[in-house]
Amino acid sequence: MTLLIILRIVFILSFVLVLIPVLVLLERKISAFIQDRPGPNRTNIAGIRLGGLVQALADALKLAIKEDFTPSSIRSKFLFALAPMILFLLSTLTIAVVPFSDYFTLDGVKYLMQGIPFDGGILWYLGLASLSVYGIILAGWSSNNKYSLLGSLRASSTVISYEIPLGLCVVSMILTYNSISLNDFVLAQQGSFFGLPAWGFLIQPLAFIIFLVCAFAETNRAPFDVAEGESEIVAGYHLEYSAMSFAMFFMAEYIAMTAMAALIVTIFFGGYSLPYLSSSDLMQNYELTLVCLAIFVSVFGLIFIRWLVKNNVTRYKTKADHRKRENKFYIAMALLVVLAIDLVCLYFYAYSLESFGKEMMALVINASVFSVKTFVMLFVFIWVRWTMPRFRYDQIQRLGWEMLMPLAILNIIITALVVIYVN
Repeated sequence: MTLLIILRIVFILSFVLVLIPVLVLLERKISAFIQDRPGPNRTNIAGIRLGGLVQALADALKLAIKEDFTPSSIRSKFLFALAPMILFLLSTLTIAVVPFSDYFTLDGVKYLMQGIPFDGGILWYLGLASLSVYGIILAGWSSNNKYSLLGSLRASSTVISYEIPLGLCVVSMILTYNSISLNDFVLAQQGSFFGLPAWGFLIQPLAFIIFLVCAFAETNRAPFDVAEGESEIVAGYHLEYSAMSFAMFFMAEYIAMTAMAALIVTIFFGGYSLPYLSSSDLMQNYELTLVCLAIFVSVFGLIFIRWLVKNNVTRYKTKADHRKRENKFYIAMALLVVLAIDLVCLYFYAYSLESFGKEMMALVINASVFSVKTFVMLFVFIWVRWTMPRFRYDQIQRLGWEMLMPLAILNIIITALVVIYVN
């Protein structure tokens, strides 16, 4: 039991903290691809650039060693320092209730694979997400700066306005799945719907569209990022912050974006489960599962190596350029990972898995599927940011109150009628 508690906490914390520099890299690389430029590709350690990830690590080091300067005009230094902590803590706690695997059975007892094992996870998420308004307001007010205050008012009003249609979409999904447990949401999507996976976005397409639009607004992502504007209010409510206090706002934003992406995956895209397959199916056919896993990893590794050799080519021909060794390092690491996974699969295929081994195999596969789906949704968040122009403040409010709200209410009525009369 203690091992499972530690495992759940470690997975959530590592997933969040490791994801932040990766998301920074994705943000830069995707924006560079859309704008037809290479993006960060110069910072390296002994010639190893990690595709630009070293640049994100260098930026994190820079922010960590900078002076955390507090202007003398601040109203309350305590509230000024508390605001980014509130946002960071609330963002981290919201993702802790999203299940990343099915129930794990140990000694006949089933355990929820969430950071915080709470059945009413959707209520926990909505409650903590709404509290983030306090961190935004405190940051803007305590800065004693008109631009910061205007930015906090814009951001908080946007969050409040779009929480209502988002919550109404959740109500329609609760009616559909007949539960408030996020894990039950996933289990309900493991069947089929007219031959297709019974995922939420196929059963409730209108709720999915409304929820997705509200998700962009809730996380203050473009095209709803009116909290900042270079020609209007500069950097918004975090204008007066510097060093790690400034970094905590962006860490909180990326964690909140990850939590929202994970929630969308859980409600509308089957969560941690594969299409048409449940965890019990994976465990009952564990030999076939191991073979498919080994083949998939090997093919993916070979595709990655082929892409690397073709695209990661240096133009420098001097002996002093250490980046010539980069491809050799990447290929060696990829081959080691593929070989290790294949050997593990071969070992467990040769020696029958016990009950605990089958549970662990299903846990690893489910967590991997959940991570891949979340990454795809995060790509959508970044893609939209660098594609759509920023809306005006009045357009954002009109969209939320005059369009999304009536549609969300109409969707609840239709869902209730279908549940009652069609069952």
